[in-house]
Amino acid sequence: MPLWTCEQCGAQFPETPAPPASCPICEDERQYVNWKGQTWLTREDLARKHKVVWRDDLGLTGLALEPSFAIGQRALLVPDRGGCVMWDCVPLVTEDAIAHVRSLGGLKAISISHPHYYGAVADWSAAFGNAPVYLHGDDAQWVTRPYPSIVPWQGDSHRISDDILLVRTGGHFSGATVLHWRAGADGRGALLTGDIAMVAMDRRSVSFMYSYPNYVPLGAATVRTIAERVAPLAFDRIYGAWWGKNIASGGKAAFDWSVQRYIAAVSDRG
Repeated sequence: MPLWTCEQCGAQFPETPAPPASCPICEDERQYVNWKGQTWLTREDLARKHKVVWRDDLGLTGLALEPSFAIGQRALLVPDRGGCVMWDCVPLVTEDAIAHVRSLGGLKAISISHPHYYGAVADWSAAFGNAPVYLHGDDAQWVTRPYPSIVPWQGDSHRISDDILLVRTGGHFSGATVLHWRAGADGRGALLTGDIAMVAMDRRSVSFMYSYPNYVPLGAATVRTIAERVAPLAFDRIYGAWWGKNIASGGKAAFDWSVQRYIAAVSDRG
């Protein structure tokens, strides 16, 4: 029986004779069902139409699909003792991509910012000896393909290693998570945000949304909570969710200024 991948969001679903009736991630108000209707690809069809590519993105190896597929995010490999931590995920695994990741030390763990980027996380875990997959437990209802290596962590932080800390900020999803890499940016620290804090096109600021495609902003109180949870972290660089969407330096000041700009913009100022 085939595994099924939603063509709109890239989520992978379990093996069944026929595709699921619907994709709950796309039917949620943060996402949307494709205008031509719900469509699916088998894992094999996806591999025939797309490939996994990798290249440097501001000092980290990124992985993405070409041609771009679904939401179009790229994953990042954060080097650590004992292997890399994959941050966010893509909807496909290939033998070439597995070999390249192995050449960089393999995967010791996977963590994902929120359900829109779960992709083929079970396949990536299986390819590296069932590497643990750290997903915040508050988002457990959005796991479309349950897998034994998923670790539903709880609370507001979870440490993977001395240098890598997961922080639940909430916002985009209840369990929305960022990754703090203490050794990043040549020891100045880096924050990997996906689109929990979206790096803007000016690459000097970030912003926040409940739904990006449906243009639903977050409230000021929620963004204040995000800022409070990020405040203790030291970082000079911010990595976003797509190629080149990064703030190379001055990231902490840019983040703090962006929070104040956002709160002013959504608050009632009379």
